[in-house]
Amino acid sequence: MTSLQLSAKEEMVEKLLDAAARGDLTQVSSLLSHVPSLINQKGDSGWTALICDKFSVNSSSQTAYDISKFWATRPSPTSRRRGWRVKGYVEDGESRLCRFSIEAVEDLLQKPHTVLIFLGVEKRKGPSSPPEATREPPAWFAINTDEDAAELLKRSREKNCCFTKMAHRDLLKFSEEEAGVVAQARSVLAWHSRYSFCPTCGSSTNMEDGGYNLKGVHNTCYPRVDPVVIMLVIHPDGNQCLLGRKKMFPARLFSCLAGFVEPGESMEEAVRREVEEESGVKVGPVSYVSCQPWPMPSSLMIGCLAVAISTDIKVDESEIEEARWFPRQQVLSLLKGSRPDLIIPPRQTIAHQLIRHWIGMNSNL
Repeated sequence: MTSLQLSAKEEMVEKLLDAAARGDLTQVSSLLSHVPSLINQKGDSGWTALICDKFSVNSSSQTAYDISKFWATRPSPTSRRRGWRVKGYVEDGESRLCRFSIEAVEDLLQKPHTVLIFLGVEKRKGPSSPPEATREPPAWFAINTDEDAAELLKRSREKNCCFTKMAHRDLLKFSEEEAGVVAQARSVLAWHSRYSFCPTCGSSTNMEDGGYNLKGVHNTCYPRVDPVVIMLVIHPDGNQCLLGRKKMFPARLFSCLAGFVEPGESMEEAVRREVEEESGVKVGPVSYVSCQPWPMPSSLMIGCLAVAISTDIKVDESEIEEARWFPRQQVLSLLKGSRPDLIIPPRQTIAHQLIRHWIGMNSNL
């Protein structure tokens, strides 16, 4: 047995906690009849199983009824935060956008291959004093230039600027506000690079409306957004979820299944088709949870929960490498990072938040 595998005792504890969380008294009684001491074993959260009867007692001679009656008179020690979006990071660990004054890049704007797009006007964060109330708020733009990267960095007043090395992962280091700026700028600039010529007549396109229209002779193009469904599939018993991994994923990483919405498809149809194509599992009800822009280059991730109506897994190896059902207790340990053999996406991703959303809906531990 390797150090990454659960011991027999740990596996029994996980089974007991999972059964107790589901209210499965039959399985709880069966497990305790074989190993009565399990009732005192704690999970990762520090809780023992709360069994809803008045007979089984823990090492303090308390039944679950005694414990629940005690805590029913106490305010909850924690509050649950709603929503999946992250509001901030520790200051020292947060990446920030590098900003340039108009004077620093004015000469670049005269070059024929530089693309300038309008991002928006900065919002005022609170009531302004009289002098500031009459001042125009700053407007922000993004540029795409063929200027040498090292030379471009010298133009910044900030001396610690650098370009991201891994766009997918480095985007997760920004605050929500700045990640939104990156998503907007990168998506629109990537669209410009693909639509230099009109797809209808072949003529060069002309930019209008701050970079959000590209016009040919007889046609107008608008920024492209590619809808992608990403779904957490729930087992028919309600206490397991389906996670998979692609060959390109980092080692040990499992995540929600995902795929592009095809023309003429509804969101629900796309969820059912993608899950069956990738895992062989059939899906019934589908419900929308939340969404997240992902500018690689211009996707919109539409997050859903889906309920499976079959459980047999048969992966399409051209799509994914592996898929499996994960019990709730195991998912809880993944959220806490206490399983060295498995990991899930970081909290800034919609996949992580879908998993956390499901745990919040179902778990009573």
